[in-house]
Amino acid sequence: MPAITLPDGSVKQFDAPVTAREVAESIGPRLAQAAVGCRVDGEVRDLSATLDADCRLEIITETRKGESGKNEPDPDALFLVRHSCAHVMAEAIQRVVPGAQLVYGPPLETGFYYDIRFPDDRPLKEGDFEAVEKEMEKIVKEDRPFTRYELDPNEGMTKLKAEGSKYKLDNAERALAASGPEAKLSFYATGEPGKHWEDLCRGPHVPSTGRIGAFKVMSLASSYWHGDENSDRLTRVYGTAFFKPADLQQYLDNIEEAKRRDHRVLGKQLGLFHIDEAVGQGLILWTPAGSTIRKELQNFIGEELRLQGYSEIFTPHIGRLDLYRTSGHFPYYAESQYPPIVPREELSRLAQEGCSCAELGNLMASGEIDGYMLKPMNCPHHIKVFASRQHSYRDLPVRLAEFGTVYRWEQSGEIGGMTRVRGFTQDDAHLFCTQDQLDEELQGCLSLVKIIFDALGMEDYRVRIGLRDPDSSKYTGDPSNWDKAEAACRAAAKTLGKPFVEEPGEAAFYGPKIDFVVKDVIGREWQLGTVQVDYNLPERFGLSYIGPDNKPHRPVMIHRAPFGSMERFIGVLIEHFAGAFPAWLSPEQVRVLPISDKSAAYASKVESALKAKRVRVSTDDSSGRVQAKIKAAADEKVPYMLVVGPRDEESGTVSVRARGIQKDLGAMPLDEFVQALDTEIATRGKETVVSKFA
Repeated sequence: MPAITLPDGSVKQFDAPVTAREVAESIGPRLAQAAVGCRVDGEVRDLSATLDADCRLEIITETRKGESGKNEPDPDALFLVRHSCAHVMAEAIQRVVPGAQLVYGPPLETGFYYDIRFPDDRPLKEGDFEAVEKEMEKIVKEDRPFTRYELDPNEGMTKLKAEGSKYKLDNAERALAASGPEAKLSFYATGEPGKHWEDLCRGPHVPSTGRIGAFKVMSLASSYWHGDENSDRLTRVYGTAFFKPADLQQYLDNIEEAKRRDHRVLGKQLGLFHIDEAVGQGLILWTPAGSTIRKELQNFIGEELRLQGYSEIFTPHIGRLDLYRTSGHFPYYAESQYPPIVPREELSRLAQEGCSCAELGNLMASGEIDGYMLKPMNCPHHIKVFASRQHSYRDLPVRLAEFGTVYRWEQSGEIGGMTRVRGFTQDDAHLFCTQDQLDEELQGCLSLVKIIFDALGMEDYRVRIGLRDPDSSKYTGDPSNWDKAEAACRAAAKTLGKPFVEEPGEAAFYGPKIDFVVKDVIGREWQLGTVQVDYNLPERFGLSYIGPDNKPHRPVMIHRAPFGSMERFIGVLIEHFAGAFPAWLSPEQVRVLPISDKSAAYASKVESALKAKRVRVSTDDSSGRVQAKIKAAADEKVPYMLVVGPRDEESGTVSVRARGIQKDLGAMPLDEFVQALDTEIATRGKETVVSKFA
């Protein structure tokens, strides 16, 4: 007699085992009709799942009530529809390309893929997508049920051997090895087993193919069996699916918009940064235009740091291995760091002794030989600055800030433009405070993040707290200190007035953290600023301050980086603004466009007046028509264009054109424009030149 506890806390009692679908029907026909799956004690399962013991049950529909009280898409519902659509696509592909062997096909955050081995003489091509989609439409229209059935291992393996797919046999063997002795192999048929298409699969799936509202085959890529490039080469077929055609269309529109905003393309077009293979992958060369944006952001945050009492410091790009042994970064995170630098004489001696590379690695890991490392983090250096003199409790908090460049060894396949690089500069700071000061200092760090997001119009963000995983050996330090640090992060996050989630296992090895995940104008999410609470590194480095009792006490340490990485942040900004930066950030703020050579002298006067206010301005004195000059300035995303001619010279005015506005705003006295632009830059867009014409 299972007792089923529903999300509202009510309990339904049944006289016999019951399916999740039957529970939904007992609640009401509308829920049963909308249901696509269920969560049993948090685990996503089919509606056909049998409930034979007490449990908590949630019926999954397309949407669910969010923390704000409004309905929002349920990610588990999309997971179900996409997993199911992967099966539909696989069946359609096997109709279009007979002999195609299926390997595996999981759902993804944005869709799904299926790895497939195609006959050598009949690979799948993009030209086949239309035919595949037509077959998928037929399968969806048939509205066949997804039917799960299970076989014991012997029977299941016999079935797979008869089908002759080494890939499915391998999948089955791995599934059985990962499960207990009571494990069975599960299969899903789209229809009646044995009469319709079916595949080895753990599930779960939507009730029937007809629940897949909209889909598209997206692209092809190469892959390898088990990710081993020495193994069988496969074709990865990507697709996506949604409940509604409108959602699919919005997704496709966003993809096109993302291509238009791609920072790698815009960065090249606008001359913001350069990546050169001769310099190295993932190493950014900042051009003058990109450097201007970076300096403006640094100046912006620098003003706020001075107001909050930070001290700026500079530290070297390398440090001794012992420094990182003490911090814990070496050797435990060696895979994400550049190899250590060993002194020449030491290398020569070891080579003469016949030392192998493996032995060299062991010697460095054990500390028997020393060396240097390109710094993967700024914190050990900042700790040493704090420890360079004795501090009293009256000195605290000590706030040390640096735009410090760090280096990480990212895999070649993971590097991308400015958002995933090997060398990047953090707007890093480390605060050393007493336990009593911790909450207030965290508030100061969070306020800094909010100031930045407000100035850049990035107000759509969410907050997540990365906590330790109690079952992992990754984390160091006293559990009681972890408890205090996590409690401080929770308390600080609550003051933001934003919903936040807690994610166990996502803490840094030394402490929990508050991350800010920003949603850009087309709905993509980016993890940017971070604030971390750390009791452990002060312990590892033996830091202390003298308290009111004249005894040494251990400070608490806060790590914070509102921008995170300057490279990543600016890459995100390029895409957020589509290269059209607000005037205060724009590399070129104004371009003066004389109608003809007769107005060249006046154009020079206008340029000089703007430069006197430190405006970044240039004059297009080319011989082309003014319309061509306007188009060139618009293509280069200059915020303001000033068209000047003889009448403007006579009246001391400029004809103003703002980026994105297809006509002249009108004439404005030169000194009035200069003042209005100066105000716009000073207020970072809170007041604008355009508003003067309203």
